[in-house]
Parts: sequence; C-alpha cells; structure tokens
Amino acid sequence: MLTKRFFKTKNEAEVTFEFNSDSNDQVALIAEFNNWQPLAMRYSKKHKAFRAKVRLPKDANYQFRYLVNNQIWQNDHQADRYLLNSFGTDNSVVCTTQA
Repeated sequence: MLTKRFFKTKNEAEVTFEFNSDSNDQVALIAEFNNWQPLAMRYSKKHKAFRAKVRLPKDANYQFRYLVNNQIWQNDHQADRYLLNSFGTDNSVVCTTQA
C-alpha cells in the first residue's frame, strides 16, 4: 500500500511504502530512486505490516518492488500503475504528482 503526503513549501512528497507479510520475514524495498539497492523495511506492530518512509521529488514516477526473504519478488497491489521490466514481469510504479 502507498500513502503520500505532499508539502506546501517543499517540492517533494513523503511516500510511505507498506507491505503485509509475516513479522518473521525480512522485507526490503528496492527501487529506481535508490539505484535498485535494498532498503530494509521495519515491521510495525501497530500497522501489522512492514513500512518505509521516503521523500521523493514531486511530479515524477518511480519503479519499485518488494523483496521478501531475499528470494521472493512482490509488487504492491495498490501501486499507481505497473510497467513491464526486462525480466518479463511487472514492476510497481509510484507517481508523486499531486492529484
């Protein structure tokens, strides 16, 4: 799940990436905006999901995926859209354009 917060005085958006998985799993956010390097997500007992907050420039699109236990690729089922990648599967896309 994606949650976005836009700032009036900054040209950026705070995006919260949230992925539901067992609390014993390890989940990483891997995306264009971090050069496809794993960003470990923390498990939130309150939300019962793994979460990561990232500030991104407004009016842009970024591809991303979740990597569970260093072996299973997952998409965000509530992504703004999906794009075919070079591996024959889809990447999730987050759009930081304010509607």
